[in-house]
Amino acid sequence: MKKFFSIGEAAKEVGMTSETLRHYDRIGLVKPSQKDEWTNYRYYTAKDIVLLNTVHALQQMDLPLKKIKEVLEYDDIGKIIDFLNEAEKRADEKIALLKESKAMIRRARSDYERKPQRTVKDELFIEVFPKQIIMLSDTLESPTLDNLWNYLEHFYNKVGKERKDLFEFEDTAGIYTENGRSRLFAVCVRYEQTEGLITLPKGRYLCADAAEKEREDKLKELFKTAENEYNVQPAFTVQQIVVSGILQWNYRLRVFLGEC
Repeated sequence: MKKFFSIGEAAKEVGMTSETLRHYDRIGLVKPSQKDEWTNYRYYTAKDIVLLNTVHALQQMDLPLKKIKEVLEYDDIGKIIDFLNEAEKRADEKIALLKESKAMIRRARSDYERKPQRTVKDELFIEVFPKQIIMLSDTLESPTLDNLWNYLEHFYNKVGKERKDLFEFEDTAGIYTENGRSRLFAVCVRYEQTEGLITLPKGRYLCADAAEKEREDKLKELFKTAENEYNVQPAFTVQQIVVSGILQWNYRLRVFLGEC
C-alpha cells in the first residue's frame, strides 16, 4: 500500500467524500498524518485509512460523531469490549426491525398479487358470470380507506366466532344496490345459510369500467342501454371494487340482462 494518500485518494479508498474528510479534520475526529503548511494539502497514511474505515463502521451503528470520537479515544480494553457488546445488541435490534419490515412488505405484495388485475375497457361490454352468493354488510354502504382495510374481517365478525370456520370469502369487495339502497358485500366461497345472503344469478351482464368521478354517469348509461337495446329494466346493480394502486380503486359495474 502507498505510504501517503492525497485527500481524494483517501476518500476513494474509504468510500467517503473529500469534504467529509475535511470535516473530520476540522472537528478533530480523524486528522491526516501530514498537512503541507504552505498549500494546506492533507496526506493520509495506511493507519489513517484504517481509522476512517472504523469511523464508517461505527456510523452504521447510528452513533453521532461526538460519541465516535469518544470511542476512538478509549484506552481501556474493558470499556471497548463493553461498547462492542452494546453495539452488537443494537445491531440485533436493527436486524429484527428489518426482518419485521421485510415480512410486512412480503404480506403487502402477496395481498396485491391476489387482487384481480383487469384490462380497463372504454366501451360497454357483455360478460357472462356464474351464479354467485354474496353477503351484504349490515352497516357499510360505500367504500372508504378505513373499511377497505382488512375488509373481509368485517364479514367474519358478522357471522360470529362460533361460525367463522363455516365461511370463506373471495379477496374482493363491491357494492350491491337494489330498491335505492346500497350496501357493501363480500363474495362467498364457502357459506352456511344466514341472514344477509343474496344470490346473483348466472347469466349475461352488461358491464362498464369506471373511475369514481364517472361512476354515476356510467351507471345511467348502463341502465339506458339495457332498456333501449336489450329491453331489460335491471332490478339491481353490482359495482365490483378493483384496486388500481396503493389506496386507489376503480369500479367494474354490471347489470343483469338475463340467463344465457
